[in-house]
Amino acid sequence: MDLRRIESLWAHVHGLSVLADLGSYTAAARRLGISKAAMSQRISELEHAAGVPLVRRTTRSVRLTEAGQQLVEASRGAFAQIERGFESVRNLAEAPRGLLRVTAPVALGRQHVLPLLPAFLAAFPQLRVELQLSDHLASLAQEGLDLAIRHCDRPPETHVAWALAPTESWLLASPAYLARAGMPQRPSELAAHPCLHYPRPGEPAVWRFRAPERAASEAADPSFDPGADPGEVAVAVSGPFSANNSEALREAAVAGLGIALLPDFSAQSALRRGELRRVLPQWQALGGFGGQIWAIRPYSALVPSSVQALVAHLRAGLAQGFGA
Repeated sequence: MDLRRIESLWAHVHGLSVLADLGSYTAAARRLGISKAAMSQRISELEHAAGVPLVRRTTRSVRLTEAGQQLVEASRGAFAQIERGFESVRNLAEAPRGLLRVTAPVALGRQHVLPLLPAFLAAFPQLRVELQLSDHLASLAQEGLDLAIRHCDRPPETHVAWALAPTESWLLASPAYLARAGMPQRPSELAAHPCLHYPRPGEPAVWRFRAPERAASEAADPSFDPGADPGEVAVAVSGPFSANNSEALREAAVAGLGIALLPDFSAQSALRRGELRRVLPQWQALGGFGGQIWAIRPYSALVPSSVQALVAHLRAGLAQGFGA
């Protein structure tokens, strides 16, 4: 084949690699900034030049043929090296620039990420931020996102992760509710209270707690026997309301519907105003909303300076606590 003809297809080969990673013409076209029709045309031209099918299309998925996979594997290292080289040149610029696409949970994003962005954008006027607020755990690669802010105990091992701030899960209820129903003295009593929980598909509504230190436990509850308790207590809960958003759960608790398990970043403002009170504060809630706020992105050898700048800014801002 004419060498000039091959050179004109380098972008098409890269497009095939992106298609292999994302498994969708629509997602690959979005990543490359072209139309779906243009994406399909590039693959057709590449197949014509190669003389063999490279992509196997079905009604539900797009998969590479053996020849297509072989071409992607053979060229992946070269394109990765080009990306690293280009990124290193871009990072020579004094100021980060371009578009940053970021996702964050609704409550955390609204209350604590969004208020930090004006100062960040003022410091880096050549940057633009597109913030997607969603409690859905999106695939960063497939949706073309640069960074995700998440609260969990451990980030995915396949991603680059930066710890931004520790976080805790708290039990809370309104003063009016506690005056009416009484303050629980031990986790087992929660089974008799209406509990407002965050539903997770395939998981039962069970709250888990770690027991306090022996001295504190005996002082608060003389019947508590650390020798007979393994250190964790699980309580099946139920109530009149559940929601996959901590702000909604917080407002339901403020309205007196019951006891809610909330992340501290969503509860602090209501606590300061006296709208909510801590319940069983000596017990540590386990597995509710994770113990750390992370910034994560798919693994890559080089991290864009714009991402590094935003991570540093968020870490400094969240270090001030969740008093807002």
